[in-house]
Order: sequence, then structure tokens, then C-alpha cells
Amino acid sequence: MKKILLVIDMQNDFVDGVLGTQEAVAIVPDVVAKIKEYPLENIIATRDTHGDDYMETSEGKHLPVIHCVKDTDGWQLNPSVGEALSGAKIINKPYFGSKELVETIGEMTQTDEIAVELIGICTDICVVSNAMMLKSALPEMEIVVDSKCCAGVTPESHEAALLTMKMCQITVK
Repeated sequence: MKKILLVIDMQNDFVDGVLGTQEAVAIVPDVVAKIKEYPLENIIATRDTHGDDYMETSEGKHLPVIHCVKDTDGWQLNPSVGEALSGAKIINKPYFGSKELVETIGEMTQTDEIAVELIGICTDICVVSNAMMLKSALPEMEIVVDSKCCAGVTPESHEAALLTMKMCQITVK
């Protein structure tokens, strides 16, 4: 079985930028260590990617904090994480979940038996969204979330997202 690591949105704005938290900062060493456990060809990372029109989007109207605007410092991967991911595939996604990510994993399942492990930020928004999209598209694929390599908007919403994923037959460790 081929194991694929999905590193979700480990960007400056979510780690220590405008939407950063102490929990996000705290997981960086664990995220880097996890990345080093996988061959680079078995890693896919995502970047939340917005444009200058962010405030006019549905997300911007509900979360009026400009963040992860393409090519800004906040959009870049955290430096330690970015260095560990150097050479890995990166998918820019305009919303919480990524259709491109699901399609990429789906294509991989055509030639290999795949299991995925998700880590990153925010557990309660983008991690859970991508985990649920993958579970819906590929219900028999093994999906694992490493809770020590994830951070939510709050510790409480992090735990709620982990419980939601467990209830939907996603393994949380």
C-alpha cells in the first residue's frame, strides 16, 4: 500500500500571521518531523489561495480577515515547513476543500492501493473539509488524521473536528 501525506495549509498567515494561534506555532516541529517520515514523491501540500477580491467572496463576507493572498508573505508556507516540503507537489486551493486534491488522489488509486494521512491547519475548517471530501469520493480508502500535527481555530473546535472525523470513519490518532 502506498501511503500519501497531505499537508494542509501550513502557511504563515495560519501559523503566526493574521489568523495564527499558539497551537499552530506549537505543531510546526511535529509537522516537519512527520514530513521527514515520507518520501517527497508521496507528499502533497495545499495552500489556501485568495485574490485581491477576497472580501467580495462568500468566505470573505463570513470571515472578514484578509489572508493568504497569492504571492504575499502570509500566503507562503511557514519557513520550516516549506524547507521540509521543498520539491513536493503543492496545490493552490481557493476554498476550504480542494477538488484538485481529491481528483489527484483519485487518479492515484487507479494504479495503486492508497492510504492518506492528513496534517495541518485548521483542523476544524480545511483539514476536516478535505478529509470529508476524500471520504465521500473514496469511501474505502484508509484516511488517517494525526491530531498532534493539526491545530484548530480554538482547542475546542479542534477537538470537535476530530470527533466529527472519527464519527465519519476517519481514523484519528
